[in-house]
Amino acid sequence: MSRSSRITIVIALLSIALTACSGGGQSPSASAAPSVAASVPVASDPAASQPAASEPAESAAPSDEDLGPFSCELPIHIDASVARANITDVRTGTHDGYDRVVFEFAGGLPEATIERASPPFLHDASGLPIDVEGSSFLRVTLRGGTKQMDDGSSSYTGPTDFSTAYPGLVHLVEGGDFEGLSTWYVGLTSEACVRTITLDGDEARLVIDVEH
Repeated sequence: MSRSSRITIVIALLSIALTACSGGGQSPSASAAPSVAASVPVASDPAASQPAASEPAESAAPSDEDLGPFSCELPIHIDASVARANITDVRTGTHDGYDRVVFEFAGGLPEATIERASPPFLHDASGLPIDVEGSSFLRVTLRGGTKQMDDGSSSYTGPTDFSTAYPGLVHLVEGGDFEGLSTWYVGLTSEACVRTITLDGDEARLVIDVEH
């Protein structure tokens, strides 16, 4: 073999060795880095996951027993909390077992008397007759309870004659409002027992329940 041929073979062998060391093929690509969003758990909002709190239930209305007993012994007298109380509202209503009359006042309660009455009924000051429906009657006298204001206006401009046709209460009518004293007549279907409830304060109330 000639010298040039040996040199050619050596160069070829060196080339093959270098190719083997370099690993000819490509190394596998690096795997993608995991997503931060995927690897970190997301905390849920406690406020969103909790059920909404329910509104507190309204306090229960007082039972009839809590309102007190009815009394068949009349008259009933109620002391005043102020010298003069202007009437701001008068209303009636019916409930299971009783009918109701409500007088509302500004500033406090006047002196009041609830008593049985018999016709004929006369209008205060004028003396004109008043027709009251029913077969049994109550007179409500409010001393210092009036709708007359010092400036000559009226603190109450609503009705003063209520034909109700309730089971017990059939008529409520004003008998007069004169010199700081007002009178109201209650017409009933029969002689009934009565319960009174009072609420003092800026919006004071006198409640008269008539049992039926």
